[in-house]
Amino acid sequence: MREGIHPAYGPVVFRDRAANHAFLTGSTMTSEKTIEWEDGNTYPVVDVEISDVSHPFYTGTARVLDTAGRVERFERRFGRRDEKRADSRADSRADERGGGR
Repeated sequence: MREGIHPAYGPVVFRDRAANHAFLTGSTMTSEKTIEWEDGNTYPVVDVEISDVSHPFYTGTARVLDTAGRVERFERRFGRRDEKRADSRADSRADERGGGR
């Protein structure tokens, strides 16, 4: 690797403010704020809005949408696509024969 073009990589604490959870990891991110970690050392801290502890997908609180019900409701409201396609094909065939008008 070329010297002087890569950001410095070091230990950083990421703190999820929503879940009051923090974890120490390596990163190239830096911050003016620091925090004293469990091991007694001081590390830069980066506050994040969401992490695996507070995100609904990871916590299991994500809502599952009833997509089948939505499709059925759409088809009731606007009709099935296949039916309209079949009707338009029949009309176009009648037009070709001269009997559609």
